[in-house]
Amino acid sequence: MTLHPEIAEFLAALPAPPEGPLDPVEMRAADEAHLPPLEERLPLHAVQDVTAKTDAGEVPVRVYTPAEADTYGLLVYFHGGAFFLGSLETHDHVARSLAQETGLRVVSVGYRLAPEAAFPAGLDDCYAAVRWAACEDSGLDWDGATLAVAGDSSGGTFAAAVAARAHDDGFDRITHQILYYPSLDLDFDADRYPSLRENATGYGLETAGLKPFNAFYLDSGADPADPLVSPIKRTDLSGLPPALVVTAEHDPLRDEGEMYGERLRAAGVAATVSRYPGAGHGFVQHFSWIPEYHRVFGETRDFLNRR
Repeated sequence: MTLHPEIAEFLAALPAPPEGPLDPVEMRAADEAHLPPLEERLPLHAVQDVTAKTDAGEVPVRVYTPAEADTYGLLVYFHGGAFFLGSLETHDHVARSLAQETGLRVVSVGYRLAPEAAFPAGLDDCYAAVRWAACEDSGLDWDGATLAVAGDSSGGTFAAAVAARAHDDGFDRITHQILYYPSLDLDFDADRYPSLRENATGYGLETAGLKPFNAFYLDSGADPADPLVSPIKRTDLSGLPPALVVTAEHDPLRDEGEMYGERLRAAGVAATVSRYPGAGHGFVQHFSWIPEYHRVFGETRDFLNRR
């Protein structure tokens, strides 16, 4: 299937990327320049900014409550952005849709970003936020049943790494992992996966841009050979939580996500791999208003409800 026409039209209208080295501060400002005002965002029962006091220090989180209840299933969400972009604001609409569609209380994590915060600061924040969410004194009223982790792109990297780290630590409360077009192999050898060649140019995220976009993270001490950096390099995937791996047809990262799902299944983990035709990388953040792609939230709900 060709790229969805509305996505193709959007990409064709984008200006050429600036020449020279990437400026993270400038790019973050541009990322947040056109966010919708609060009154235009999806309404929920409550949205509250909270400081999670964790072993990693104070971590800002935003808590989305879809309806009033005595207890809640929790979904802890990590935004994407190549480990140096993204924020609670840029992915606010994703968290709102997750809360509305799943009925869970969603905790979006404002983890520290590279290059200002060296590896593993961001990962530490994400893991600490999950453990905090499950504590009685977090004030989140966890029901003791559902505790899911989810993330898109680099946030999906963190979700997979958090699930693995929790397993190794004996923290067995994570019940689901949801990975939206995750970056699971930060080696970026273009010969490693066919999708890196098939989707190299013309679909938004380009294969040649993967190394420079991830350089802030890798240069801060993240070793691509480390399974906490490249989760697909983990040797033993057994015992990890059930997974939903969502991929996009026209994404250079498509094949590593699908291979990870296959490896999870081979290790005895219940894993669903769902490829979205006509989509490119980033569609959950940028194009979930298109009906074909908004259904990703319903698919997430159905996965979480599966027994």
